Amino acid sequence: MFFDFGAGEIIGLAILAMILVGPERLPNFAVDAAKFIKRARQMATNATDELKGNLGPGFEDLKPTDLSPKKFIQKQLAGVMDDEPTSSTSKKSSKIDPDLL
Repeated sequence: MFFDFGAGEIIGLAILAMILVGPERLPNFAVDAAKFIKRARQMATNATDELKGNLGPGFEDLKPTDLSPKKFIQKQLAGVMDDEPTSSTSKKSSKIDPDLL
């Protein structure tokens, strides 16, 4: 996923949650948090599906990470670099490093 939690961090968060929320209300709080996460994931999935539908054919394999400007520029530059004809007269080839963008 997005977060890299170890056992120590999880135990620390559990103790902090017990102190802030209280042991009586902690189960209800956990259920509400799980419902919120489920709704947020569903909203993200719906938004991605709606975006794919609005963009039309050719975007069926669209991923949200593809919408990052850095990834988009890297893909475009990779396509341009692959399409360039190679000339035997020019010994130097200028290439753009996409990581510098």
